[in-house]
Amino acid sequence: MKDNIPLDIIATVKSDFTGKFGIPRQSGLVPELKSRIVFLPHFRNPESLRGIEEYSHLWILWKFSENGSHKYCATVRPPRLGGNKRIGVFATRSPFRPNPIGLSCVKLERVISTEDSGTVLEISGADMLDGTPVYDIKPYIPYTDCRPDAAGGFSSEVYGDRLEVMMPDSIACELGADICEPLKKILASDPRPAYQKDPQRIYSFEFSKRRIKFRVEENRLYVISADPL
Repeated sequence: MKDNIPLDIIATVKSDFTGKFGIPRQSGLVPELKSRIVFLPHFRNPESLRGIEEYSHLWILWKFSENGSHKYCATVRPPRLGGNKRIGVFATRSPFRPNPIGLSCVKLERVISTEDSGTVLEISGADMLDGTPVYDIKPYIPYTDCRPDAAGGFSSEVYGDRLEVMMPDSIACELGADICEPLKKILASDPRPAYQKDPQRIYSFEFSKRRIKFRVEENRLYVISADPL
């Protein structure tokens, strides 16, 4: 068995997230969220994308590039279970894995030809940080990849938390619909860890070159500010 097989980075992701906090927990949760996949110069041959427009969705294999030197552990504490219950790492989608590989299903919006970056893929519904390295891209094939009767484990039991987002009209108008709509979906899904429920705590994250601040009281999320960075 051959060890240490190198993996080439073929592209990087351009998204509105410059920090990990606030990123949707799974791909597809915020379909309004737009991103781009920009290929590295060596992989910008347009022939490699011939026929990709025939698919509506893609699988993206990417690297958890911001995990630092976290060591492998057989069990992890999923935030959605309150951070106090251990689950086997292979029974979760935790970023702290033996190999830092992420897998996301995204919608292919369009293929763009640019002067400075060659052929670029515009996608929606991604859950990746700006600058995320991409290892590979594969088409999503409905007749094999879709399993409507599949069991979802603990994720099925806790998914569905929804908050009512209270955003001042002044902030909504300043942001505009292109930013405001995906931001509301991100906030409605409650980006906080499950064990953080302090109604007085102010949370913040960076999105679309703005610092978003909010607090949560019961089932309502109050946007405090969205100042430019």
